[in-house]
Amino acid sequence: MRIVVLTGAGISAESGLSTFRDPDGVWMKMDPMKLATPEAFAADPELVQGFYNARRAQLREVEPNAAHLALARLEKELGRDFMLVTQNVDDLHERGGSREVVHMHGQLRQAWCRACDARVEWNDDLSSATACPECGAAGHMRPDIVWFGEMPYRMEEIMRTLDTCDLFVAIGTSGAVYPAAGFVEIAANAGAETLELNLQPSDGTVFFDSHRHGPATEIVPAFVDEILGPA
Repeated sequence: MRIVVLTGAGISAESGLSTFRDPDGVWMKMDPMKLATPEAFAADPELVQGFYNARRAQLREVEPNAAHLALARLEKELGRDFMLVTQNVDDLHERGGSREVVHMHGQLRQAWCRACDARVEWNDDLSSATACPECGAAGHMRPDIVWFGEMPYRMEEIMRTLDTCDLFVAIGTSGAVYPAAGFVEIAANAGAETLELNLQPSDGTVFFDSHRHGPATEIVPAFVDEILGPA
């Protein structure tokens, strides 16, 4: 069985990271157009850098949870028959043991130099004065995050795998952000079974063959146990 799993902010919420589109999510409190677009960065780079610096600092204070660990177990057992795609920019999947994670929206602990196009691991703060460790140019470093209006990463690879998978599972997603929200229909049209695992019904629940609602730390390990047997 070939399985594609898509994860969203809901899987990391139980580790203490904020979601984005819930009633108390990040974008309910802050304007994404002032923090997460190329235009916002050009207009006020220090404001944008400060927002992501704070999120990077918060990431150091949390740990992966049982849902992350369960998906790492699934990857270990299925190998090439498993793809983990995440909308999340945190590294909790990797810290939970996952090795091949497709970060379609980029990574918080990575920086991108717009001068030389280098992408480098980054755990400290960024500012307009930060110099690129590859080319030495200052003032061109930004978070390696896919902002609104930019193309998500590795889309061709994701689409090819959705076309050939047997099961598509969405975990902790809002079902409101495209192109990820359309993955369920692509997989279903290719003949895959589809399953939603979420705290509550998402905007896209109607498109799934089946759904289970509850805390990710409970329903994701239970799902993996069904596939692999109890650990």
